[in-house]
Amino acid sequence: MHARPLHPDPSVAPPPQERAPRQANGVPLPGGAASSTRVLGTAAPQITVDYRVAREIASQVAKQREELLKTKPGMDQAGEEQRCLNWIAEAVALWSDTQAMSPQEDEALRRAVYDLLFRAGRLQPYLDDERVEDIIIQGPHEVWLDYGDGQRRRVGPIADSEEELLEMLRELARGSGHSERTISTANPTLALSLQDGSRLQAITGLGPMTYAVIRRHRVSHSDLDDLVRLGTIDPILRAFLGACVRAEKNIMIAGKQKAGKTTLMRAMLKEFDPECRFATIQTEDELFAHNNGYHKQVVSLVGRESNGEKDVTGRSAGEVTLLDLMHPALRMSLERIVVGEVRGPEVVAMMQALTNGSGGNLCTIHARRPDIVFDRIAELYALAQENLSEQLAYRQTANGLDFVVFVDMTDETQIGGRRHRYVSHVLELTGIGENGRPATNSVFSPGAEWGELRAVPRMDPACIDDLRRVGFDSALLQQPYGAWPTPLPLKVGASR
Repeated sequence: MHARPLHPDPSVAPPPQERAPRQANGVPLPGGAASSTRVLGTAAPQITVDYRVAREIASQVAKQREELLKTKPGMDQAGEEQRCLNWIAEAVALWSDTQAMSPQEDEALRRAVYDLLFRAGRLQPYLDDERVEDIIIQGPHEVWLDYGDGQRRRVGPIADSEEELLEMLRELARGSGHSERTISTANPTLALSLQDGSRLQAITGLGPMTYAVIRRHRVSHSDLDDLVRLGTIDPILRAFLGACVRAEKNIMIAGKQKAGKTTLMRAMLKEFDPECRFATIQTEDELFAHNNGYHKQVVSLVGRESNGEKDVTGRSAGEVTLLDLMHPALRMSLERIVVGEVRGPEVVAMMQALTNGSGGNLCTIHARRPDIVFDRIAELYALAQENLSEQLAYRQTANGLDFVVFVDMTDETQIGGRRHRYVSHVLELTGIGENGRPATNSVFSPGAEWGELRAVPRMDPACIDDLRRVGFDSALLQQPYGAWPTPLPLKVGASR
């Protein structure tokens, strides 16, 4: 193979770019708050914020806003926010005069107050940091940041008490549009998508403290070409996946947790025609297809949690599951259906849709290895209320799915390396095989014999003519090394 520059590692995000400050009528719009131990930006000296003062000013401005809306109930959001910004600036200026604060400290306090009123409060700096992948909350005082390159760093508190932390989580639920979702001892779990698309899962009352994890989507609006640049796929696999989508093949994306399944699905959605009418069905919105500026006919459906009570049938009152959403979605004159993640009984309805309806549907599923994907589907069938059989699961999978795309991750951060995320396998389903299990062709698999863990071409799929009809050049599959310039640069098991 010829040595050429490597693709950049997909797990390492570039440092945030300097942005011009946002303004409204000449007043800077804050971009994020500083915590009491957080360096604001990258320049010294360290700037801290007294959050007791920030909360007092925020409370004062909130009362002013309440009075404003009573007198001007029709005021638009931009006007309301601008008025609040002016009040924040005035209050901070008065406080600064008594404390002899520097201009940098003034700005940090203004940003902190703004975030408390309009954004995610003391969490906001970490949501603004493009390098952060996970925000791990172990009670109000212990917060860790996981970065895309595998580093983990502890930062300052995000609340002063458990109750303040819980109120922050409730406010995040209200601000994200999930007004029916809350967290308390009666409702100890909370799952939702934040306004920026980050996914939050929290638990309280079931341990010594409140726990939460916020999973950020660092690659939110990528297409397949972006994933080539990131090193997740090569140009050959990019062309193949694009052709599979255009040829209306039913595709399941499988992989480990945090491997990049949702990122790949978002990219594959960009292969739909912009006018294509399709539904996304999710527990929390992580695909952003209805507001990504590309698709024009998206029915975005999100499940709803129970209010904690039971109805007369014993079912959780107010709950709307993905299975509940699937049936009405099928009556919405859709061309395709996309399920963000199949994790329960909805797998049955999904497979029925795959076998009965038109093609071109997508879904994702958790699986540790490509060879256990079908067993994972069978497990979900067994968990369905009807206690459906393994044989039925295998038969509907074989009849409904065309391809399984497996996304893998190799993590070498504990030995000074990086996280590498990549597609490793593409399996074509070709019908029922031995013991009633789906039969498959390995169209792409790792080139393990020369140290390559990423997918390289192995054979033509049985449906190659369908792909040719949408413009795929089948000669690409005759390149045994794919288009990778060199094998994946690993510290352990790398080709020498």
